[in-house]
Amino acid sequence: MFPEIPPGHGRSPGLTLPPGPPRSRPLHYHYNGTRRRTGVRPSASIRFTHVAKDALYFLTPLVAAAAAAVWLGWTTAGLVLGVLAVYVVFFFRDPERTVPSGPGIIVAPADGRLVRIHPGPDGIEVSIFLSLFDVHVNRSPVEGRVSGVEYRKGSFHAAFSHLASAENEQNTLTIANDDLRVTCSQIAGIVARRIVCWKVPGDTVARGERIGLIRFGSRVDLVIPSSARLQVRTGEKVRAGASVIAIMETAS
Repeated sequence: MFPEIPPGHGRSPGLTLPPGPPRSRPLHYHYNGTRRRTGVRPSASIRFTHVAKDALYFLTPLVAAAAAAVWLGWTTAGLVLGVLAVYVVFFFRDPERTVPSGPGIIVAPADGRLVRIHPGPDGIEVSIFLSLFDVHVNRSPVEGRVSGVEYRKGSFHAAFSHLASAENEQNTLTIANDDLRVTCSQIAGIVARRIVCWKVPGDTVARGERIGLIRFGSRVDLVIPSSARLQVRTGEKVRAGASVIAIMETAS
């Protein structure tokens, strides 16, 4: 189900990833603030064909438990565990996306519903709520270089609440190029207690490239320049790497 994938296939079709500095293994953030390195390399060198590999942490024990329950004759328990295993595959699905091309385009960093678009002190703040049924793999909204990755402890308010942006535990990536600078915050919710970031400062990313994921149900906040021309409105559903959030005025 999870074949080995050759290097060089971690980006959407049609994107050319410029060479970056040597990469270290990605830093994973736990809900309690501890950090650990894993053997999973950044998404620039891995192609997740159907399911993100993080699913294995949940799928393996569920399948094993379901098989054991059926073998022991506990049919109902085996069925429940089997359904949970199917949901894990569904939750960690990682579909390919066609990333729009063109200068100055800023795409959605996450799948979900736009719950807030608000002018802030650093630019236009765009908040996306991810339900338990949305794809949870996050993508870079622009091409550029990761100039900062900042983890911050916090509360666990419901992800659809605006308090989540200010008070919840989160991991913020700053991505910049010659034309603009954006920040993308992966925010934990009541259920989501695990933020995964596949990038480190100095990494070069393409627009729409995979940068991490959040488990389970969460929020992603994007801050873009005030001069950007918005292409969406509150209440709309967006798809990571495919939906255009805004276009820089200088590029029109």
